[in-house]
Amino acid sequence: MVGSEETRLVFLRGNSASGKSSVAAGLRKRFGRGLALVGQDNLRRVVLREHDRPGAANIGLIDLTARYALDAGYHVVVEGILYADHYGQMLTRLRTDHRGPTHGYYLDVPFAETLVRHATKPQFSGVGEAEMRDWYRPLDLLPDGIETVIGATSTLRETVSRIMLDTGLAHLPARED
Repeated sequence: MVGSEETRLVFLRGNSASGKSSVAAGLRKRFGRGLALVGQDNLRRVVLREHDRPGAANIGLIDLTARYALDAGYHVVVEGILYADHYGQMLTRLRTDHRGPTHGYYLDVPFAETLVRHATKPQFSGVGEAEMRDWYRPLDLLPDGIETVIGATSTLRETVSRIMLDTGLAHLPARED
């Protein structure tokens, strides 16, 4: 078992340029201290510098990092594309092992809109439509209906507010340390 009955665990998944990182940052800004962001891109691409493939080391590192933060009393947002066939088993085990409430969200943004959003990201200027199309998986949901689908019409503010309310984070105090 991991975390406590008070800790919240949130999975935030979706295709590239669906708004996951912006939502995660919005959750942290709204909540304050005590909310850990476990970003797939940071652990996979920056820390390990590995490709996204089944069985890759970043899957275990994401799991370990989330568990450590939960055990330390942090609420945790695990954020990334997190393909269901690569990360589904790990996310399911983490959800099952977590003592507190766990909520999953999938940001469903049409491919054409992801291209528009992607064009605003300076760090990905070398990635084109062909790569985006290869990465895109429509409604790549985890099994058992454990995710709430949020469509592209939901604004950043609306999405953050919804998740804050759904998870109970809106009514919990931030850490003071």
